[in-house]
Amino acid sequence: MPDENFRKRLMEAKFEDILGQERVKQQLKSALLMERHVILVGQPGIGKTTLAKNVAKLLPETKVCDCSFNCSINNPCCPECLDKKKRKEKIKSKSLKGGELFVRVQGSPDLTSEDLIGDIDPVKALKFGPLSIEAFTPGKIFKANQGILFFDEINRCSEKLQNALLQVLEERKITIGSYSFDFDVSFIFIGTMNPDDKSTEPLSDVFLDRFDLIYMEYPETTGLEVDIVRKSGKGIVDFPQELLFRVIMFIRDLRADNDVEKKPSVRASIGLYERAQSNALINGRSKVSLQDIQEVIVSVLSHRISLKPSVKFLKSPEDFIKEEFEKFLSQMGDYR
Repeated sequence: MPDENFRKRLMEAKFEDILGQERVKQQLKSALLMERHVILVGQPGIGKTTLAKNVAKLLPETKVCDCSFNCSINNPCCPECLDKKKRKEKIKSKSLKGGELFVRVQGSPDLTSEDLIGDIDPVKALKFGPLSIEAFTPGKIFKANQGILFFDEINRCSEKLQNALLQVLEERKITIGSYSFDFDVSFIFIGTMNPDDKSTEPLSDVFLDRFDLIYMEYPETTGLEVDIVRKSGKGIVDFPQELLFRVIMFIRDLRADNDVEKKPSVRASIGLYERAQSNALINGRSKVSLQDIQEVIVSVLSHRISLKPSVKFLKSPEDFIKEEFEKFLSQMGDYR
């Protein structure tokens, strides 16, 4: 994995669900063609998850063994299949489509290696014996076998979990201590991380050495972000194009502001787009006005930013947003 069919689809893929980010798309193709493990690095809401799901759509329908480990039909190597071989039973197959081969793991400090690799079920161990295959419950790595393991916010996992992944990332094998053999696994590993998240675990050099890092930025232009917002957000009343363009410029100016430490994401842009519309509808208007934006902007933006230490002791994020929007309103006389 990947096979020739997947390589061909990958070469031709446009990743149309993601607007812009052409450099990122090219780098991702380059890495996956050589079966490299990848971490997409970037701020929240810029399309990292969507891009990974787009890769899953490229996976051709895959025939695997009808076991809990998704063994390749050309190499049945899990305990279930080996047991059937030993008893000379026929190993049945099943077909899985791309979406069924996309397995998502949400990074968190309490995620364990047993969640990923699997563990002995104590109830089944009492019934079948601690070393019996019936007692072992495969984890998410095996569900992703022959597909994609998508690890969201990988820098939220513990160092212990990082160490547990080293073997499978390097050798594409997993050793379970209770059994006397290794399991071969084959999957595409795509992780994500937010470089500015301070509440996460540091990733060790040994762990990072198994990956290529691809950096994603905010949408390249205001016009592109407007297109993303219109495509991703709900539309219930008219939002004038020029007004939306200027509102997105306001959010992009906040990102560039030297006093802002945590930047508002593209989700903030979508949130403001949607909330302004619903506010207009509630107030009986068929078109968004500046008043609709002003009434929801603190609710949408204030918690999505943080100010640098030199500023945050002088004013709150709420007050900062209000002040910046007042400046914005002074430049929007035509809409008042």
